[in-house]
Amino acid sequence: INLPKEDKVRAYIKIEDLEDQDFLKKHFIVLCTKNGIIKKSSLEDFSRPRSNGIIAISINEGDQLMDARLTNGESEIVIANRKGRAIRFPENKVRVMGRGAAGVRAIRLDEDGTDQVVGMVCVDPNDPQATILVVSDKGNGKRTDLSDYSVTNRGGKGVKTLKLSDKTGSLVAIKNVSETQDLMITTTQGVIIRMHVSDLRVMGRATQGVRLIRLDEGDEIGD
Repeated sequence: INLPKEDKVRAYIKIEDLEDQDFLKKHFIVLCTKNGIIKKSSLEDFSRPRSNGIIAISINEGDQLMDARLTNGESEIVIANRKGRAIRFPENKVRVMGRGAAGVRAIRLDEDGTDQVVGMVCVDPNDPQATILVVSDKGNGKRTDLSDYSVTNRGGKGVKTLKLSDKTGSLVAIKNVSETQDLMITTTQGVIIRMHVSDLRVMGRATQGVRLIRLDEGDEIGD
């Protein structure tokens, strides 16, 4: 894809067959932005790709795309911000919009200019093994049961997902993980560590988590 110099890829989604009309009609692309906007469009709207790409969402000035996910219309969405909060709401709280729409508010951010969305996960609410992993820029992290996040309407401030301090730094990532997976963390200085998700015990939302990686002076977890 041809990108302007000031642009960069933020996400990719694997689709096996863009000719499967039944699959196209039953699945959706959900996008979220740095400033807490969410947008849902039918996968069918993306079934005729062009070499230079097509508009997926209208981005307001000062905002940027953070993440994109494929859903089946029955998922629940969890979005986290830098200040250590996360909001959980049903996918059906976001109506389907055309590709050119700007979307609606997903999470309300602090107004001090330092807050932003760090990521979004779309999870199966009926999966008893579903856990949410969060990581801070100074190497702390933890897993929490999805059930610890109460279901609300979109547009709220969310609940605490990691207790932040000078020791932890700010939140930089949120992932939905299972015990059969491995986790790989990369720092801004090029250090990488791999661990088993099963080695991370499940903890409550309002805790600092545990040290996942020990960082050198000036290093941090990249977003």
